[in-house]
Amino acid sequence: MSESERGKTATTVLVVDDDPDICVALEMLLRYEGFEVWTAQNGKQALARLEKEQAAGRRAELVITDVKMPEMDGLALLEKVREQPDPPPVVMISGHGDVATAVDAVRRGALDFLEKPLDQNRVLVALQNALRQTKLTKENRGLRRALSERWELVGASEPMRRLRAEIARIAASDAPVLIRGENGTGKEVVARNLHFASAVSAGPFVPVNCAAIPSELIESELFGHEKGSFTGAYERRIGHFEAAHGGTLFLDEIGDMPLAAQSKVLRALETREITRVGGSKPLTVEIRVVAATNADLAQAVTEKTFRMDLFYRLNVVPLRIPPLRERAEDVPLLTRHFLAQIAARTGRRPRALEPDALAFLCALPYPGNVRQLRNLLEAASVLAEDAITRADLEKILENGPGLTVTAASPAGPFDDPFRAETFEDFKERSEALFIRRKLAENEGNVKRTAERLGMQRSHLYKKLDRFGLK
Repeated sequence: MSESERGKTATTVLVVDDDPDICVALEMLLRYEGFEVWTAQNGKQALARLEKEQAAGRRAELVITDVKMPEMDGLALLEKVREQPDPPPVVMISGHGDVATAVDAVRRGALDFLEKPLDQNRVLVALQNALRQTKLTKENRGLRRALSERWELVGASEPMRRLRAEIARIAASDAPVLIRGENGTGKEVVARNLHFASAVSAGPFVPVNCAAIPSELIESELFGHEKGSFTGAYERRIGHFEAAHGGTLFLDEIGDMPLAAQSKVLRALETREITRVGGSKPLTVEIRVVAATNADLAQAVTEKTFRMDLFYRLNVVPLRIPPLRERAEDVPLLTRHFLAQIAARTGRRPRALEPDALAFLCALPYPGNVRQLRNLLEAASVLAEDAITRADLEKILENGPGLTVTAASPAGPFDDPFRAETFEDFKERSEALFIRRKLAENEGNVKRTAERLGMQRSHLYKKLDRFGLK
């Protein structure tokens, strides 16, 4: 450790060896290099020390342990340490080291293996490598956590509970999945959650917007090309299939893929081999394929704009995402989630939302689904002077695509009651608006809403069905 690093908070190392001379030598070396050192004479003492320090809010960043010790040897200690949450890396040392012992230690999770007599430089190199690996692991874990939070599936409604259960079942398989859903429902969010829960979650997730690639370039984009294979191919390019090797390839808007490319995609899926444009050597790719569309691919097959064989190859496991209007009780949860995300990105506190603004949000039909709600809240967070009001939202909608419900709309019961033509229609609209408002005030919780309304839950469910609120 350099002189400039010694002033920093000391890294703690636990040294475990039944030879006092080894313990003293390692302790002197490590303390000189700026480490804090704990010592133990065997595995049991080491575990007791770790437990004691953990209770005091301290932890060891690294464990160096001998293999041969009384009461509990180093391999047994290694297994116990590995069982702990966020375990420190373990470096094994032994005066009886042989290839079999080293292989066994590494197989059980040891990061390195050192033979006695110990070389000081070799010890320090092993320590730095172990600590560097720990740092990278923590950073990677943090990035994955942030990534999973960014692509979180938000909602407590029954349709969302079913969707999560389906994702959990499907993720364990490597069968192709075809996600169907309207624009803005979150098809990529679902695809990423499938990836996170799958056996290839450590591999890459490669999204491909099939609708955004020009037809003349799609083969090069998907399979890559060799240098000089066509005009402008100045260097070799890796395609999306190859980039997704060992992970998930997400083919978004698959219904917009040209017919000429569909046959080559089908062959790649069936053979798990691709050939770069201008190349002659087939390349094996191991990928999980997830496709998505907002189109009726069965109808496209009938109209001969989509290959039947590719449709059946992709549609092994169909997965439908419900539109927001089918899970309106999730609007309060989504609203809170998006306002928190927007605030985190801008470094500000989340905007407050007036109750009448939330009720208004819950009453909108959302033809653009979750994406439309997020964009509306983004605009409101920028334009509102303080808490977001209904007036703020209405002003934004005046300058964008109409979301207000018309009397002719299927969601008409949420419209202004005073637009009603008859007294019965007025009562229907008023009751629907009242229930919608109370549901929003209780954050979509049907049980709590029924209790506060003094209504049986089954009766409230019938009204939710009747007004299309469920």
